[in-house]
Amino acid sequence: MEKVLDHWSVAHAVRELLANALDEHLLGHGGPPEVVRHPDGTWHIRDFGRGLRAEHFTQNENVEKLASPVIGRFGVGLKDALAVLDRNGVPVLIHTPMADISTASHPKADFPDTVTLHAVFLPPTEPARTGTEVVLGGVADEVMAEAKRFFLHWSAEEVLDSSEDGDVLVRTENEPAHIYVRGVRVAEEDEFLFSYNVRRLNTKLANALNRERANVGRQAYTDRVKSILLTSSERSVMSLLADDLSNFESGAQHTESTWLDIAVHASRVLNATDDVVFVTPAELGAGGPMFDYARDEGKRLVVVPSKVAAKLVGLTDLDGNEVRTLDAYARDRARSFTFTWVDPDDLTRDEREVFGQLDDVLRLAGLPPGRWPVLISETMRPTAGGGCETVGLWQPDEGRIVIRRDQLASLPDFCGTVLHEMVHATSGEHDASLGFEEALTTMLGTVATAGMHEGPGHGSHT
Repeated sequence: MEKVLDHWSVAHAVRELLANALDEHLLGHGGPPEVVRHPDGTWHIRDFGRGLRAEHFTQNENVEKLASPVIGRFGVGLKDALAVLDRNGVPVLIHTPMADISTASHPKADFPDTVTLHAVFLPPTEPARTGTEVVLGGVADEVMAEAKRFFLHWSAEEVLDSSEDGDVLVRTENEPAHIYVRGVRVAEEDEFLFSYNVRRLNTKLANALNRERANVGRQAYTDRVKSILLTSSERSVMSLLADDLSNFESGAQHTESTWLDIAVHASRVLNATDDVVFVTPAELGAGGPMFDYARDEGKRLVVVPSKVAAKLVGLTDLDGNEVRTLDAYARDRARSFTFTWVDPDDLTRDEREVFGQLDDVLRLAGLPPGRWPVLISETMRPTAGGGCETVGLWQPDEGRIVIRRDQLASLPDFCGTVLHEMVHATSGEHDASLGFEEALTTMLGTVATAGMHEGPGHGSHT
């Protein structure tokens, strides 16, 4: 035993005693444990449960604890603790209703050369006491503080969200993230965004919780941490994850947001709880008025890696609404326009003359007349500030172009607006993007070439 636990400190041994005391409380046997330093320098760990009995000093699985949300299960923690404390010269006295218990080293029966640690039972000094009280001598205050830090119960961790799988905790500033399993810290993570308390174990994690439960490997609890996050719909948690996604280009991204399934889940929750638009760095770099439109409407732009954005296309959030990628936002915006339709027969003579040039304009652009209907509206979508800056609109869902009526006051204005929207229709690109500029340049070349061929000396169109 001493060889196996040679690396254990006194704090690790005290951790096991604290765990036993806390387990009694979690199992519903009495109030929370007390940890008190007495004037004589001894530390007293007191629970208000049923009291230690002789069978607790044998190594057997505890059926009650196996089926309960506590950390102790295999009946080895108490023995480990007593062995380590004995090795470090820490005197231990345990008071229970059944006995006063201490430890002593004696030769093993039939093996006189092998000295083993034994529990020594004496009549109880307080048979009427409730629970167990462990008295430790020679344990420094900082050692007890270190032992208590192993437990969520004695730590000032703030809970952000809870589920049956576990808790998401605020990571303490200037400290690594803490990974707890059923309230006992088993690992630390420098690259995690949050701390966690895993409440529901799987086989992988259960098998890893052996005596070395202060250094459990990440592979043992990663699935459990993911499960905690995937069951969370807490806005503050998902918002922090989404914000962390935008750090991927700077290299400051934390581990959780690099997990694709977690990033997608956070985006879906955030889409349902916040007014956001998800964009890629390439889209943001290309710029364009869609970003101004979104900001003017009070929407928050959330930058996500392209692999995450690809997963969001066509995805619905927790409320069943489409996740707002930039394309989805553009479609929603187009659908939100309010129109007052104008029948061509109701146009003025001058307006009809301008509108009558539509087929010629399309032919100049190399487009077949009538491919997309062009409608006239008295009104368009008002801006967030109450103005009405939009003069033309391509509606991909409807397969049509809408022109604001005042554009018919001028042939150049009308032609420019129609061709602008035709570029959207043919390219599928957003305003001011590189793709749109390339498509616009191509159309300008087509129109110019056609104009020169049909101009004076080449045809009848003037």
